[in-house]
Amino acid sequence: MASSRNTLSVTYLCESAGVSRSGYYAYIRNKNDPDSYLNQKELQDQKDFDLILEAYNHRGYKKGRRGIRMRLLHTGIIMNEKKISRLMNKFHLLCPIRKANPYRRMMKAMKTSNVAQNLLERNFEDYGPGYVLLTDITYLFFSRRRIKAYLSVVKDAFTKQILSYVISLSLEEDFVLETIELLFAHHKMDIHTDALIHSDQGAHYTSYKFIELLKSKEIRQSMSRKGNCWDNAPQESFFGHMKDELGDFKNVESFEELKTIIDDYMDYYNKERYQYELAKLSPNEYAEYYKTGIYPLKEVIEEPIQFIEKFKRVRNITNDKF
Repeated sequence: MASSRNTLSVTYLCESAGVSRSGYYAYIRNKNDPDSYLNQKELQDQKDFDLILEAYNHRGYKKGRRGIRMRLLHTGIIMNEKKISRLMNKFHLLCPIRKANPYRRMMKAMKTSNVAQNLLERNFEDYGPGYVLLTDITYLFFSRRRIKAYLSVVKDAFTKQILSYVISLSLEEDFVLETIELLFAHHKMDIHTDALIHSDQGAHYTSYKFIELLKSKEIRQSMSRKGNCWDNAPQESFFGHMKDELGDFKNVESFEELKTIIDDYMDYYNKERYQYELAKLSPNEYAEYYKTGIYPLKEVIEEPIQFIEKFKRVRNITNDKF
């Protein structure tokens, strides 16, 4: 505020703040004028931020700037990432950041001779949908009593779709076998005769029951090298992102409530969890895009050329053997 008792000059204060004197006086003149450029810019920023906030909270799962941009694209709104970042910083909207897990989740494998060869060799996306199926187990702690549940998942490495999953309170192998049974019950027609299921060397996957089940389904088995999480990286990544987006479950008091949360997330993930590496589409949209060749965002943005080329390349090698 201007006062005869001020000992600091406007010039000094403007230099300290890194603004010009003319800019300062323009702000003083226009700050109460609703038609001024500054106020119009503030109003536009607020309107754009409201759109960002709606996208950020869509389905109750917080998103980063990329997730927000892809959600906006699916509503017909184009907004670049720099603008989204600027407005998130301006209005103090924080996105979830994945933290490195200091503990390896890998389960110790039983010392058996049932370890399968690593047929996949990290060629996760060299074949089309229904060829490479990834599976793994993760822990979920819920309630303030830290009750432990277990989630078994099968994921298509090409489309990133979650094809089947089972959540259990027991680590007995039955829930892993059920995951495979559900996979074939719901997606048998989409699984190719040359397909394989890839896992780590955990006790569930080296068990005789699991091996015999795969043989009965006439599907091949592949395993990561001992203790090498990178050999099943897409599945590990899925679990990491899921836990970041869901947060902790300490306020979830029952297994049924936990199951409802996981069911909703799986539905959200397959239908509306957009990914840059999937041409800014959800896994279900990407699978349909591969099948039909119709890009669902073509009215908003141009179809990415790299995916047209990728689909051509994949279709040319799907008859090759692993």
